[in-house]
Amino acid sequence: MTAPVLALDDLCVAFGHGAAAREVVHGVSLDVRPGEKLAIVGESGSGKSVTALAVMGLLGRSGRITRGSICLDGHDVTTIPEHAWRNLRGRRAAMVFQDPMTALNPAFTVGRQLVDAIRSHDDPGAGAAWKKAEQLLGEVGIGDARRRLGLYPHELSGGMRQRVLIAMAIACRPRLLIADEPTTALDVTVQAQVVALLRDLCATMGIALLFISHNLDLVAEFCDRIAVMYSGRIVETGSTEAIFGSPRHPYTRLLLDAVPRPGRSLQAPVRGPLRDEPDEGACDFLARCPLAQPRCSVRPALSGESAHMSACWRSA
Repeated sequence: MTAPVLALDDLCVAFGHGAAAREVVHGVSLDVRPGEKLAIVGESGSGKSVTALAVMGLLGRSGRITRGSICLDGHDVTTIPEHAWRNLRGRRAAMVFQDPMTALNPAFTVGRQLVDAIRSHDDPGAGAAWKKAEQLLGEVGIGDARRRLGLYPHELSGGMRQRVLIAMAIACRPRLLIADEPTTALDVTVQAQVVALLRDLCATMGIALLFISHNLDLVAEFCDRIAVMYSGRIVETGSTEAIFGSPRHPYTRLLLDAVPRPGRSLQAPVRGPLRDEPDEGACDFLARCPLAQPRCSVRPALSGESAHMSACWRSA
């Protein structure tokens, strides 16, 4: 089997210092292989984006990795300095952020921003960089690329801007692409186009994709595996077919029940808000779980065969 491009092992992330420090990601382990598409799903606040920012070394001054490792192409990057990260971002790993309406700089043309991304690593010279920028726009499905290089972000639609962001992310042919809610604020038709583009990039370039989304139907359409996060932990992981066909964790089942379906009334995903302070040592989902039992006062570990694992006593 091909070695993973990205491997997280027992990753923990905290924000703040001293007595005010708070851990928000707890013991996350996952891997993504070349050409594979792994989705991380869960409600807002579950730790999906923080995990992605940790992978990219973008936690900021208040965030830090307290335990575990992040391996890119077999090299642990958990403690490397910022100047080393600058060489890795774009070249080894790249990220598409979630709001195409604000992710581009409104003061510069999209061509200037693409060229800056290209020249930040392997500088082929100004002329060659502009030619490559035009080629990249063509690769992501933007027609009349030469003219559009001279446009400002506000002159492009949301779908076009998202394609520009993807072009910037793949400019230096990274091994790993993280797409954090890449279809936010886009209509259904454009969402389908963006997903098709990401699928093609994985197939043709062998890019490993970490896809973060709330949209379960979108995930079901093109991702190979799914990791379900709740309160900073992975509570279920498996193939897309296994997760949708036979979900094992109550939280996963409730998420799937909340997806609108013709002829079925919409159901509330859970019976209460996400709690800030779960019981120490208990299952994080205990207070909201409709199937809770006494032994849930002890948090279960992920268990099951490697192709489908769940952190629930009922599936142990």
